Amino acid sequence: MPHYIVIEGVIGVGKTTLTRLLARPFSADILLEVVEENPFLSDFYGDRARYAFQTQTFFTLSRFKQQTTLVAECIGRGNLLSDYLFAKNDIFARQNLTHDELELFQQLYRTLAERVPKPDLVVYLQADVDTLMARIALRDRPFERDMDRQYIADLRDAYDQFFASYTETPLLTVATDALNVVRDPQARAQVVGQIRAALTGYQQPSLLDL
Repeated sequence: MPHYIVIEGVIGVGKTTLTRLLARPFSADILLEVVEENPFLSDFYGDRARYAFQTQTFFTLSRFKQQTTLVAECIGRGNLLSDYLFAKNDIFARQNLTHDELELFQQLYRTLAERVPKPDLVVYLQADVDTLMARIALRDRPFERDMDRQYIADLRDAYDQFFASYTETPLLTVATDALNVVRDPQARAQVVGQIRAALTGYQQPSLLDL
């Protein structure tokens, strides 16, 4: 039976990198969110209050289109790995929108979320703020070069709070501060093993000591 696995976490934690690396061991298609194509994103990082609603709405509609047109098609062929959970739209909205804009957005989000397929497993990647900021700097996206550290810290807290009470699907949490899945085959193999175990209902030891 094909599995739909989602990799989630804060900006810079390594979602897309891990998704790509897991494609081969899981013989999976990958579904990546569209980031650079958002026309409001650069403006958002310059003035979050002014451009938050446009930025979040674009992301939500783009992700909804992907989820409703591509997920079922991909799962029909076999396993699928994605680097985002649709619920991230609500996490970001709560961080960036207020009052009437937040209320309006959440009406849209709830309507769309009902039609989005649920994954078989969500893998939540955690990292401290120093690690996140270093990884953001390393990938050097132009619109992230002046990233606000406090924004990342607040977002990290919001993610932790969200997943602390998350019950919609099975959840596997992986600490990544000391984890280099790109250069360390052993670490990568253990992540693969943890995911396989989680899919069958057995939890392997954590990666905290790697």
